[in-house]
Amino acid sequence: MQVPEKYASMIALYREWNGRINVVSRKDIDQLYAHHILHSLAIAEYVRRFCPGAFAGARILDLGTGGGFPGIPLATEFPDAQFTLCDSIGKKIRVAQAVADGLGLQNVRCVNARAESLPETFDWVVSRAVTSLDNFYPWVKGKFRRSILYLKGGDVNAEISELIRKCHVEPGKIRTWRIDEWLEDKYFEEKFVIEIGKDYLCPPVFEN
Repeated sequence: MQVPEKYASMIALYREWNGRINVVSRKDIDQLYAHHILHSLAIAEYVRRFCPGAFAGARILDLGTGGGFPGIPLATEFPDAQFTLCDSIGKKIRVAQAVADGLGLQNVRCVNARAESLPETFDWVVSRAVTSLDNFYPWVKGKFRRSILYLKGGDVNAEISELIRKCHVEPGKIRTWRIDEWLEDKYFEEKFVIEIGKDYLCPPVFEN
């Protein structure tokens, strides 16, 4: 798979840091672009398709970022958005910060904390399969204005049903989008971007 030049440095930094602190499984490190960077960028594609311009100037929380996914690839794509990358495991945040610094990303802040300790409210929350949706939603329920964009695979219908039942989220505020509509690769079969909107789903209401 052809790797765009702007992601070559990111891959090199992750290879270097992964040798010190394992944040990507060693068997998966050779698939870093396809399995981690491109997977993260499915959120960018979703935003461009369904709510273009919505990340412009936005404040975005990446909760459970691990070594920086999906936040660092998204910060590369949306330089005018401000990203807070949060994880409770200090060594993972250390890698995320080192990669962000190495890439010269001025729009990334890395925080070693739990979601409930963050005092801010964000426009968007993004995350990649940290836990089940019904566990994740209460962590961020009061911390976003627009939507959660969550990367998840497998039987998402069962998880969405549990989210609706346990967290009383209205079904009309949930949308799923198959990533393989964009990336025709077996790896992305049964992988989705799930949007959980606070008041409405993308596309946004544009003001004149």
